[in-house]
Amino acid sequence: MLCDDSATVRAALMRILAADPGIRVVARAADGRDALAQLGTLPAADKPQVVLLDLEMPVMDGMTVLPRLLAADPALVVIVASALSQRGARATMQALAAGAKDYIPKPSATQGGVRDPHFQADLLAKVKGWARMGRAPTRAPATRTPAVPLARVPLAGGRPRAIAIGCSTGGPQALATLVGRLTQPPPVPILVVQHMPAGFTTLLAEHLHRLGRLPCHEATDGVALRPGELYLAPGDRHLVVQEGAGGLTAHLNQDAPENFCRPAVDPMLRSLVKAVSGRLVVAILTGMGQDGLAGCRVAAAAGATILAQDEASSVVWGMPGAVARAGLAAALLPVEDIAARLQASVGSVAA
Repeated sequence: MLCDDSATVRAALMRILAADPGIRVVARAADGRDALAQLGTLPAADKPQVVLLDLEMPVMDGMTVLPRLLAADPALVVIVASALSQRGARATMQALAAGAKDYIPKPSATQGGVRDPHFQADLLAKVKGWARMGRAPTRAPATRTPAVPLARVPLAGGRPRAIAIGCSTGGPQALATLVGRLTQPPPVPILVVQHMPAGFTTLLAEHLHRLGRLPCHEATDGVALRPGELYLAPGDRHLVVQEGAGGLTAHLNQDAPENFCRPAVDPMLRSLVKAVSGRLVVAILTGMGQDGLAGCRVAAAAGATILAQDEASSVVWGMPGAVARAGLAAALLPVEDIAARLQASVGSVAA
């Protein structure tokens, strides 16, 4: 179901989605009240698995209708469409906290609008991935991770000094699950790259911090990295790490995008491997593309331990799948189990 007050936007999204043979648009609504009414009258065969929901609409806006849609159909997957602005970012995080599974930022006219190919690829991946995740037990067979070679866990000369996490499509929910499963702050800093626009990462860090498991920040240039705290790369900035007299410090730059991304996982991993001499645990979570693969090759060669999210729990098994198929992962795990494995890897006291 498409729910947007702009007929032009609905038509454009319809063309993108209808071009994919794996997607069928069953309803189009102009506001939240219209969406609720249609959800209640559609025949069973046409009940939507996914609602693409605009947040800013007249009559009934997205935040108002979101809990009502989920109350009417708890299995429904809602993906919110948000403006690329601080206001849009804050509304997006509120929607994720209220039960939306994911978000899609609307590109501006200067970025090509909905005709932007990156926007279209992201939209299709999220709709199809979350549809599979949302109702796999009743509508489709569970996805099985193909057999891949597992890496031997090498020794890099001591207990790990840092945890690095990379993710993209489906990452905000995966990060929330992982952080929520940490039983105590680990004795090393956690560095995270999540592909997100500027402004959105600030609110994601606040969202993760409110889970209460450990302090979470958007990284700032020159900040000393403290054990037991999480540092998220800001949108449109690469996050790299250096070793100094006082320990590990974060640094930000606007070097060229890598894998079409800034921030990207690869530059973070390359810098960390050098800073900690390979004493590193890496987790590659759900995401489209293969950002992190090159960095994981460098990390594995230096003795780091690499974990990859399994396909069944990934919205898109692109990034973790690339690492797994390359034989770099010591384990393939559901996101729910990665936190325990990370904590087991770093021990209970600082290295």
